[in-house]
Amino acid sequence: MRYISFLILLLLNAVHAAKSHLDLAWAQGSIKNRSSRDVSCREGIEYEHDNICCLNCPAGTYVKKACLAPSEKGVCEPCEFDQYTEHDNGLRKCLSCTKCRIDQETTEKCTNTQDTQCKCKQGSFCLPDQACEVCKKCSGCKVDEEAVKSCTNISNTVCRKRSSSGSSNSATFVVVVVVVAVPAFIAMLGFTLGIAYWTKSKPSKKAVTSRSPREMVRICMGDSEEVKEESQNAHNSKMDDSSQLQPFLEQNYVEREPIRRLVPLNGEESLKKSFDFFEEMDVHYHSRFFRFIGLSDNSIKSAESLFPEDRVYELLKIWMEKEGLKADFNSLIEALIYLDQRMSAENIISKAIINGYFKYEDE
Repeated sequence: MRYISFLILLLLNAVHAAKSHLDLAWAQGSIKNRSSRDVSCREGIEYEHDNICCLNCPAGTYVKKACLAPSEKGVCEPCEFDQYTEHDNGLRKCLSCTKCRIDQETTEKCTNTQDTQCKCKQGSFCLPDQACEVCKKCSGCKVDEEAVKSCTNISNTVCRKRSSSGSSNSATFVVVVVVVAVPAFIAMLGFTLGIAYWTKSKPSKKAVTSRSPREMVRICMGDSEEVKEESQNAHNSKMDDSSQLQPFLEQNYVEREPIRRLVPLNGEESLKKSFDFFEEMDVHYHSRFFRFIGLSDNSIKSAESLFPEDRVYELLKIWMEKEGLKADFNSLIEALIYLDQRMSAENIISKAIINGYFKYEDE
């Protein structure tokens, strides 16, 4: 019995010793883990590697091999061509240089310590507090406005209503025009009446003699650009759907150079994303363009309070909803070319292809 008690005592001592050893190992591991979590390297001076702090590599280089002891510098390698690091760093590779977009121009080339510097091309801008995904076309002031601040690559044109002095000058100009025009009008009227009387007996002049003197004067003065535009706008406003627009396009493009058709790479989404590119269009052609593609005057007027770039996007959305499945990017391009906006059309096509929204059908 005494022998058994002795064995039990030895067994208990062995268990206690093993437990003490395990507790010690756990405590040491805990201390080690805590120390690894507590490593705090000096920001901008050091970087952490394997629970030690290594000194940063200088700008224009990167860390090819980290240090083996605290507060030492590892192996630093210079950045390759077309790569850079602007500050002291612990990066494992250099950053790739930025490529300026097609609507931007390069102001400073990329070096191993500085990225490429880009800015919007002349006539376009990007606000500095917004993400510049695409440069926006500078706005033009309305007829009754004057420019307070010209457009720059980081700000749009700032306009304001013309002062009252400008109005008085306009009134003076109108008075002068009336004083000069009235005698000329009377002379023209007398001459026209004389011609009408002389040709009264000739059947071939019936169309002229049947008109009143006022109508005859309007015929003489009807070659002004405003009269032509009013006539064109009245005609365009009647085209409420694509069935009326298509024959009109065919009639006016008979003798024009054939246009290479483009096809979307992502269906309807490609067309929507291309709307931003139409800010390229001259603001003075907005009304004529949207009438040409079949929008009503009411739709166009409803967007007049918006900025030009927002106005273009909203009206193109209305056009797309109106056309439905018949909405076609090529129709918009054809409309621009018909309005002698070929440069804008080519720029829009270029952006649509570069951004992967469209490709030529014959490619």
